[in-house]
Amino acid sequence: MAESLSMAARTGRDKQRYGDEGERLVAGVVPLSADKSKVLLIQSTRRGGWVLPKGGWETDEGTAQEAAKREAWEEAGVVCSIQRDLGTISEMRPASQLSATAPKAKYQFYEASVEKEASEWPEMHKRGRSWMGYQEAKTSLAARPELMEALDRSSIKR
Repeated sequence: MAESLSMAARTGRDKQRYGDEGERLVAGVVPLSADKSKVLLIQSTRRGGWVLPKGGWETDEGTAQEAAKREAWEEAGVVCSIQRDLGTISEMRPASQLSATAPKAKYQFYEASVEKEASEWPEMHKRGRSWMGYQEAKTSLAARPELMEALDRSSIKR
């Protein structure tokens, strides 16, 4: 990935992959500190609050891992290495939170260790980032049960 770090974030859904039931396929990371005591969360651009780095798995990406690492770079400004597959997580948001811009999704998450945290990254102008311990992250992700599930599947110190 290091050779292809772009300062331009991808936009649009023209290359978006979809599952058998029409759900958007989303790849993401649970980016942990080296000692696994903290997770890096980013500010949501839609609803405010905090989320894990994640986004659409696109048709020109061979694997969901590749997409997850790209999203970590674009949204959080981190280069990370995938440590383990946390599995798939089905949509948990209530129908009232789904829309054309936030459709039903199927999530594929990976635990990742952060190797480099850049001072400049593609979405730095619209997203903050913050390292949080488990309890603070759990509180911050309370409105997004699918993201909390990913965090709980990781090996973050509790």
